[in-house]
Amino acid sequence: MRNLVTLQKIHAIKPIEGADAIELALILGWQCVAKKGEFAAGDVCVYYEVDSFLPLDERYEFLRRTSYRSNEFMGEGFRIKTMNMRGEISQGLALPLKLFPELSAFAVGDDVTDALAVKKWEVPEVQGSAGMDIGDKPHGIPTTDETRIQSMPEFIGHFLGKPYYITTKMDGTSCTVYHKDGKVGVCGRNREYKEDAASCSMWAYVINSGLKDRLLAWGEDIVLQGEFCGQGIQKNRLNLREPELFIFDVIRFGQAGEGDAIPTKCGLDGILAACEKLGLKSVPIEESGDSFDYDLPGLIERARGKYDSGRDKEGIVIRSREYGRAIIDGISHKLSFKVLNNDFLAKEK
Repeated sequence: MRNLVTLQKIHAIKPIEGADAIELALILGWQCVAKKGEFAAGDVCVYYEVDSFLPLDERYEFLRRTSYRSNEFMGEGFRIKTMNMRGEISQGLALPLKLFPELSAFAVGDDVTDALAVKKWEVPEVQGSAGMDIGDKPHGIPTTDETRIQSMPEFIGHFLGKPYYITTKMDGTSCTVYHKDGKVGVCGRNREYKEDAASCSMWAYVINSGLKDRLLAWGEDIVLQGEFCGQGIQKNRLNLREPELFIFDVIRFGQAGEGDAIPTKCGLDGILAACEKLGLKSVPIEESGDSFDYDLPGLIERARGKYDSGRDKEGIVIRSREYGRAIIDGISHKLSFKVLNNDFLAKEK
């Protein structure tokens, strides 16, 4: 689960050319616009990542003009998003720790999202794509998610010198298709949907493209996870006329007769082999190499670019070529992370 609000140290302060009242505070791999003189290098702040939705609170009232939102899905509050100020991009919000006496028991790096009643800004992504919800994703199928490298820059060290590949981050919505014990199922990010092509565009794609029949004919217990893109999904930045599923993960359950074995993710070769077998497209592979050597500034620059449609792409995803995990601060993370395109973020509404 993403830590939206944490206590962090200010690594450095940078001036903004021509600005008398504001400056940049550098936090983790992000930069935030802050009041001039509010912070010094080494200070501890409360850092709110982009996509944080803050509750109504007097301490946040200064955000009302630019950030107040109210809708039936999220309620009232203040949405933190990427902003352009005086020619600089501001990625999140930093506030002095002294404003929050309720956080006195927390230390640098601690997650204080729940303590401050902050939620993730989420609105329904797709109109008419999700049919009847029939429950959580079954069989231990994991939720698709990627670490933002700007939030965990130390992650880069676990990739250095290792085989890797870089894919385009497609702008759509998460879709999982599985075959297990003779049944084909379709899920969104967290929930499974009833088979109904009339009410669920994901199911319509799986049936009309022949994917359901191909999975049943193949017979292997397998999970396909990808980005479902097309008209009516997000802003269709790919300008697709027909919906398309771009696969980024393939998970195998194990051989028949092994019971509910723990699902195992495939590396790049396994993903491409499954896509070829089933007549599917993988997410575009931009680069593959034997020795990863990017630093954070290089990755941020590498994430820039456009889709074939000419619109700014969302960013890139970097993965180890063979699926693996790393232990960071006692927590197991998959060797995979995303780098968002600052040009894309600056235009997000």
